[in-house]
Amino acid sequence: MNPKPIPNETIGRLFVYFRALMCLRKENKSKTVSSTQLSEICQVKPAVIRKDLSYFGEFGTRGVGYGIEELIQKIKEILKLDPVIKVAVVGVGNIGRALLSYSGFENEGFTIVMAFDSRAEVIGQKFGNITVEDVENLEKRIRSEGIQVGILAVPESAAPVIARRLEKGGVKAVLSFAPCQLFMPDSVQLTCVDLSMEMARLFYYSFSGDV
Repeated sequence: MNPKPIPNETIGRLFVYFRALMCLRKENKSKTVSSTQLSEICQVKPAVIRKDLSYFGEFGTRGVGYGIEELIQKIKEILKLDPVIKVAVVGVGNIGRALLSYSGFENEGFTIVMAFDSRAEVIGQKFGNITVEDVENLEKRIRSEGIQVGILAVPESAAPVIARRLEKGGVKAVLSFAPCQLFMPDSVQLTCVDLSMEMARLFYYSFSGDV
């Protein structure tokens, strides 16, 4: 019998629960959390939380709640965040530098371990613990380091070529900040973040009165 398919919405909410649980662990006020408390933090109905978690087994104790550490570890397993996923950034402009400066990725199951650029004045510069490398060596370097995820922060014109090079280097997922359509094989998960489109959507719902 085939397992029940997991809705994409459920997977998306698991990331929300995971972040909330990590914050609760950092506060260190309690070792457990109820679905009602998690609901207030995540703005998701308790019944939806319970249903989402039920896809993966039985969690928590009635009247006590969920063990925070136990649930963190289980969600990390479900989302394949354990061990920590290695990430490479291609393009060290404003977006790339902001990503390299963010210190919270590792707590959420990701760690940026490499960065690449084509500009001579950027190659060799160090941001945090990462030294920018020449993009000419992209495929060889990401293959040797076992990089699983690539983040594209390059100009739109360069994105299709770099995306294909990432795929050839063995990455399994690509997050692109270039506002264009990228065509990748089914073996590579692709997510595109079009900041202009998201801003337009934000303005529409902010000023149109629609919900």
